[in-house]
Parts: sequence; structure tokens; C-alpha cells
Amino acid sequence: MLRISELKLPLDHAPEALPAAIAARLGVRAEDLLSWSIWKRAHDARKKSAILKVYIVDAEVADEAAVLRQLAGDPHVRPTPDTEYRPVATAPRGQRLRPVVIGAGPCGLFAGLILAEMGFRPIILDRGKVVRERTKDTWGLWRRGELNPESNVQFGEGGAGTFSDGKLYSQIKDPRHLGRKVLTEFVEAGAPPEILTEAHPHIGTFRLVTMVESLRAKIEALGGEYRFQHRVTDIALDRAPDGTRRVRGVQTHTGDFIETDQVVLAVGHSSRDTFQMLHDRGVHIEAKPFSIGFRIEHPQSWIDKALFGPCAGHPDLGAAAYSLSHHCANGRTVYSFCMCPGGTVVAATSEVGRVVTNGMSQYSRNERNANAGFVVGISPADFPDDHPLAGVALQRDLESRAFVAGGGGYVAPGQLVGDFLAGRASTALAGVVPSYRPGVRPTDLAAIMPDYVTEAMREALPVFGRRIPRYDDPEAVLTGVETRTSSPVRITRGADLQSLNARGLFPAGEGAGYAGGILSAAVDGIKVAEAVARASVGETAAA
Repeated sequence: MLRISELKLPLDHAPEALPAAIAARLGVRAEDLLSWSIWKRAHDARKKSAILKVYIVDAEVADEAAVLRQLAGDPHVRPTPDTEYRPVATAPRGQRLRPVVIGAGPCGLFAGLILAEMGFRPIILDRGKVVRERTKDTWGLWRRGELNPESNVQFGEGGAGTFSDGKLYSQIKDPRHLGRKVLTEFVEAGAPPEILTEAHPHIGTFRLVTMVESLRAKIEALGGEYRFQHRVTDIALDRAPDGTRRVRGVQTHTGDFIETDQVVLAVGHSSRDTFQMLHDRGVHIEAKPFSIGFRIEHPQSWIDKALFGPCAGHPDLGAAAYSLSHHCANGRTVYSFCMCPGGTVVAATSEVGRVVTNGMSQYSRNERNANAGFVVGISPADFPDDHPLAGVALQRDLESRAFVAGGGGYVAPGQLVGDFLAGRASTALAGVVPSYRPGVRPTDLAAIMPDYVTEAMREALPVFGRRIPRYDDPEAVLTGVETRTSSPVRITRGADLQSLNARGLFPAGEGAGYAGGILSAAVDGIKVAEAVARASVGETAAA
């Protein structure tokens, strides 16, 4: 097979135009094109009056070697790579201890799946509930202002990505095509098949729920075991004769002690008590950069018109998405984060007396507003001190300020963009109706954030408005605060993916500081599961 990239056709091209374009690019007759399939499909909307479809396709021709020789200088025609996933090991016979995976988000889910496929029968622990019960608890916060600290947007089966746009793309380097393994498993679990071909695939919350349940059933059928509502309170570490510390087991709040010598730590970016426990146990952990800011909302129709021009509303385009970034005069970078076309702003706190925002879309992306994180990058130099958990302290302070500014009841503070730019508090919201529930209280968001953040945001908004007309419209709405953009810590690991000072502990995914988003977290879960398998096989062989 041959892979052809950068194959461009008009937005409304006829079906027969694509195979004709493939044959023309390869320089073969139509009858010599034996078969073809779409690998990826995207849109080029730089010229709004003539939006193009851009394809990557795989094609089979009668004499591939001859075509490759003829097109040796064409970087867009290459042999199709092998993307099949192959396990790296098989569980040894008589293995006494089972690996434990802490966390049932995307990282823990795929770590558990890969370990189960290799015969290791993992035990998966999660502090939250099964996904459908968790969904009910989450709606309890949104509809009634009732928070369950152990079952919410952050905690429970599926992880924080369950209540998001369900984006399934990332910028990670993936030479082994592990992302394809993730997408294939999602399709087998009920995701729409087009996620395999869309350049920017997404699923949405409701479909993710069903998929997570299906993948859990697969893991259990392969010998894996789930234990929900089991919050890990301690990791037992013994000191080996060579002086190194090694995992001996995990303790849960239920009183269970699970003996194990391998733990995948896939806890997510909001497991603050777990971070504290690890620090108390002497596991190497360090503060890392993340971003803080607000959510910004516009009518989706504004964004569609700005990005698609006269083609806005075309059924093949769907709701327009954007990605923006600006380097400010004060050295800060302001950027859009987790953009949710046709979505809603949601309450995402996991701690009592604190307000956190996030964005969510369903697969249809047909809600009235577009929203995105409007955030500023910060580093440990901005934290209150040099403690490894100082970023957590900063998050908590901002979230508590937001709770007070919202007036309690998990109502969020909000502000019109026009008032924010003018430096005055909002007394009412107009035009753009905020989607956050339990509700939004107009106020002055600048009083919550550090001055360097508001200064950078006020510089960036007009810049973004020149790139996307009406982005800085006075009636657009800001809602605060967005603080859980990524983990505030990194649980350091070596080349073997084990903790630098706790053998058998495998920090993984977004919470450990090694991923950002569903796909990259799932891919990291695969890599860590493989590292567990290799370590297990190696130890068995040595014994």
C-alpha cells in the first residue's frame, strides 16, 4: 500500500473526484488503482470563499515499486506504515502478585486494558463510582449545587475527560502509532467509526459513558478486576538490601491492603491528597508549570462566521473550532485551551468551598455557545514558595476566591469582556447568555487573579479579536476560574518509567505530569503498562 498526503479537493467535490485525484497523483491509469481508503480527512479554511477538503489516503496499485521509483522526490507519497499493535510480553506462569492500577481515567483504563491483554490480570482501583452513578452525582452539582467530593467531574470512572469535548487528538510524537490502538479500541467499544479518519476527532460526554462501560467489560473478561469507591490512602514501601525502596502494597480507605510489587499511578491532575501522601512517603515529586485563567463564551454562530465565512453552516464543516496564542509584553503567554464548539461551561470542582470551571460538548456540538479556556501560563517561580505542592496551594487559593466572589452555592463569578477590558465590575450580563450551572454572578474577575494574569489577558483579547472578529466583543462572557488545565506537579520517573526513588511505582498520565488530554493520557497508559510487563518478565527471568 502507498500513503498519499496533502491531497486537496473542493469542499463539495463529487465522490468520483477522490479516486481520480489519487490516480492522477500517482501517475497511474484509473484501472491500475486497485483499491483505496481514507486514512485522515481535514479541512483547509484559510481561504474562506474556497474551503478545501484535505485527505491522507492509502492506495493499492498494480506496481507499487515502479510508482515509488517514479515519485522518489515526492514527500507526499510513501509506503503505508504498519500501525498494528503488538503486545511486548506475556504474563509469566505462576505470577503471584497482580499489578495494581490506581485511577480509571483514560490512562488507567488503557494501562489496565494492555495489562489484561497480556495476561497480567490487573486490579484497577478508583476512588469514585462507576460512570453512570458518577454522572448522576455530577448532575447533582450542576442542578442543585450539591458536591460529592469523591464523585464528580474530576473523580470516577472515565476520569476528567468524560465531562469534556471528548477530543481524541494530540501533538505527541507517536512513532509506534499507539494512538491508533486507542482509537481502534474506542470504535470497538461503540465510538463512531469516523474518529479513525477525522483529523480532529471527538466523541462527547454521552458516548464516552457507554464506551467506558464497554471497555470495563472487556478488561474484566480478560481477567482484570475493578474496585470502585476505593481511595488509596497509602503506598507501602520497603527498603531492599541494596538500599532502594520498593513497592510492597497499597492501602485503601476501606481498610483493604493489597499486596503488590507494581503500581501504575494514574490518579489524574486533581488528586491533591494523593500528591500529599506521596510527598509524605518521600516519593520524588516536583512542582511544574501549568496555566490559570477563565472560560470565555461566544455564540457559536460568531465563531462559525469568523472562521468559515460564507461556508458557515455547511454540514461537512460542523461547528468551527479555534486555537489562539499570544506572547505578551510582560513575558507571559495567553492562549485558548480545551476549546469546546457548541458546548457548555461546567462546574468542575472536587473540593468543598471552591469553584472551578471546565468546558464540555456533546458529539453533536449543537449548543448555542462556543467556549474555551482563556488562560495564562505560569511557572513554579510564580508559586507562593518552593514547596513541591506550592502549585496546589495556588490553585486552592484562586478557587476559594472564586467561590467567595460567586456568593456561595458553587455559583461562578463572571464578567463581560467589555467590563473586564475597561477595569470595572460587571453588574449584569447581556447578549451572550452564560451556560455555567448552578449559575453566574456578575462581578470583577480581576480581583481574583494576580495582576500579571489580568494584564496579559487585557493585552491578548484585542489581539485575538483581530484574528477572530468579535472575539473581544463587549458582550462576550468570562467565567472563573480555570485552574485545572494540567497537573501542578510532576512525579518524576526514569527511562524505565518507574519512580526515580521508589521501584515498582510507575507514575503515569496527566496527574503525574506526562500527558495532557484523553489521547495522550491513554497512550502514556499503554507505554507504562508495557514497562510494567517488561519489568515483570525481566524480574522473573532473573529469578
